[in-house]
Amino acid sequence: QDAEVVRTRDPQRLAQCDVVVDVGGEYDPERHRYDHHQRSFSESMRSLRPDKPWSTKLSSAGLVYCHLGSQILAELLGQPESDPVVTALYDKLYESFVEEIDAVDNGIAQAAGEPRYALSTTLSARVARLNPRWNDPDQDTEVG
Repeated sequence: QDAEVVRTRDPQRLAQCDVVVDVGGEYDPERHRYDHHQRSFSESMRSLRPDKPWSTKLSSAGLVYCHLGSQILAELLGQPESDPVVTALYDKLYESFVEEIDAVDNGIAQAAGEPRYALSTTLSARVARLNPRWNDPDQDTEVG
């Protein structure tokens, strides 16, 4: 509730954070580091939770959802994580929302072969428009 959100790539600032998402080059759920940008990273929901069927490579959003989604849903619903409703909702949200974010963020095509249409307004695309381009000299994310 009283968390401060910090947008930085500064390793010294990141080292002070309790949770780091999508930056830092490190995946370590025990230390709450959820970055998927390592060459060796290939985790999917199925590889981390073998009871789940999805094999799409996880993005940082998917990593956070994989590790914390059930807990958050259970708390919001006032039910234990083992409750069948929590499990069903967790699966449905991944399948119909988070998996798309994982796929788009990792450049995974929706279909094999030539795409029939362009996706121009995905959630990922909308968020990306808020960020400076990678090669902008001014990387201030607070400038609107």
